[in-house]
Amino acid sequence: MDNRKAVFAGVDGQSLAGRLELPAGDVVATAVFAHCFTCGKDSVAASRISRSLAARGVAVLRFDFTGLGESDGDFANTTFTSNVDDLVCAANHLRDTIGAPSVLIGHSLGGAAVLAAAHRVPSVRAVVTIGAPADTTHVEHLLGSSTAEIESAGVAEVLLAGRPFRISTGFLTDIKQQNQAACIAGLGRALLVMHSPQDDLVGVSNARLVFDAARHPKSFVSLDGADHLLTDRADAAYVAEVLAAWASRYLRP
Repeated sequence: MDNRKAVFAGVDGQSLAGRLELPAGDVVATAVFAHCFTCGKDSVAASRISRSLAARGVAVLRFDFTGLGESDGDFANTTFTSNVDDLVCAANHLRDTIGAPSVLIGHSLGGAAVLAAAHRVPSVRAVVTIGAPADTTHVEHLLGSSTAEIESAGVAEVLLAGRPFRISTGFLTDIKQQNQAACIAGLGRALLVMHSPQDDLVGVSNARLVFDAARHPKSFVSLDGADHLLTDRADAAYVAEVLAAWASRYLRP
C-alpha cells in the first residue's frame, strides 16, 4: 500500500491537507473519509479504517477540515456548512485526480456531514455513518456551560478532549439551521449505519433516528463493545471489513 500527501483548495481557496491511502494493486474504487468533530485525518478511526479499505482495493482520501490538523484557516470561523463544503472539495479533488468517489464515509459529526454532502457528489452510490448524531445540534452538549459564554462574547475557547478550540456563535447558529431529517430522507443512495450500543458520547438512539428517516436500501450494523472513537484496533478493523463487504456492490472504478 502507498500513503501519499494530498493538498487541495477549499471552497474559499484555503489549503486543505489530506492523506491518500492507495492500494498496492489496482484501484477498485475511491472513497472519502470525514473525521469526527475536532479530530483530524490522523485519528485512530480515520487512519486505521482508511488503511484497511486500501488493503481491499479502495483508495481513500482522509483529510483535515479547515482550521484543523495541517489544513489552513481558523477553526473559529468554521461551521457545519463549511465542513460540508470541505467534503465536497475533497470529493472533487479525487474526481480530478484518480477517480470520482463511489462512497462517502463519516465518523461522528463527519457522519452528519456526509449525509448532508451526498447530494452534491453525483458519483456517490453509498454513504456510511459511524457513531453519527441524527441532528447536528447534538454537538451542543459537548460545549456544556461554554455555550452561554459563546453566545454572549461571540466566540469562546472550549476544552474538547483536553484540547482548546475557539467556537463562535456562527457555529451555534449554523448547526441549528440544518435539516438533517430532510437530508437523510432525500439521500437517494444506499446507507449503512454503524453504531455502538455502548457509545457514551453519541447515544445509539441516534442510529435508530437516522435509520428510520432513511429509505431503502439501508442497513444497520451494531459495533457491540466499541467506544465512540474506535480506539481499539480490532474495532476499527471490524468496521473496515464489514464496510468493505457491504459497499462492494456499490463500488465502481
